[in-house]
Amino acid sequence: MDAGLAALLGAAAGSLATLGSAMVTGRATARLQFAQWRRQHRRNAYADYLAAVYDRDVALDAVRDELRNDRPDLQELDEMMKRFRAQVRNVHRAAEFVILEGPQPVEEALYRVVHAADDLAEVMGRMVRDAHAGDRSRKDADTELAAHREHLLYQSVKALRVAAADALDGS
Repeated sequence: MDAGLAALLGAAAGSLATLGSAMVTGRATARLQFAQWRRQHRRNAYADYLAAVYDRDVALDAVRDELRNDRPDLQELDEMMKRFRAQVRNVHRAAEFVILEGPQPVEEALYRVVHAADDLAEVMGRMVRDAHAGDRSRKDADTELAAHREHLLYQSVKALRVAAADALDGS
């Protein structure tokens, strides 16, 4: 083999090695960029959901505070419930993005939050109906039950934060 052909084959082999290395590097970079993109979308979905949950809880706190009065302002109470229901819709909308982004442990934690929030809202709704009816017979028991369910809701939100952080750390 003459020196020219050897140089040509050496150049071709070097070019192929360079091209292969560039492809591997490019694929690794693309995977890394996709992982960063996915992590940011998950983070946004989780943060938006937790912000909606916070706003809903603030609206429910206002209802609870009004119900503590011996004679709650029923018109104000109805307005507060209207704001609460609007916040619940925002939470459900934000939950759809969390479900979409996953992963499954986060989705499962989200469902625990949903169930705990529903349980609390059920008691609060009954308390509002009782206030409208002037029925104070269950007020003390329901106030205690609401406090217990609020604690369970807090615990489930805390668990969701942990699951979300784990999912973000793992992506």
